[in-house]
Amino acid sequence: QVQLVESGGGLVQPGGSLRLSCKVSGISFRNYNMGWYRQAPGKQRELVATIDDDSSTTYADSLKGRFTISRDNAKDTVYLQMNSLKPEDTAVYSCNAKLAWRLYWGQGTQVTVSS
Repeated sequence: QVQLVESGGGLVQPGGSLRLSCKVSGISFRNYNMGWYRQAPGKQRELVATIDDDSSTTYADSLKGRFTISRDNAKDTVYLQMNSLKPEDTAVYSCNAKLAWRLYWGQGTQVTVSS
């Protein structure tokens, strides 16, 4: 059974930082391209960042410089380091794993940026 379990979300003040984790099981993690997405209330889900099996990365243009995606193949985990958080970063953050036609999603973790 494939599982993607996100953690690390919570309430943070503007300007603060959080690191999200996505622990994967049930697949050969190192072969998969991983991504972080977010969905704010009333908005469509949007891409945050991706990291391929070769560790090449892409980011949403608006988030470059504040967010960093990374992976640890030994721990079957992908991370999202978020710095200088803003209220508009408030959303449910979800990770996915993709390989060819296979696509798996986690349940998501809530991030709320508020004073």
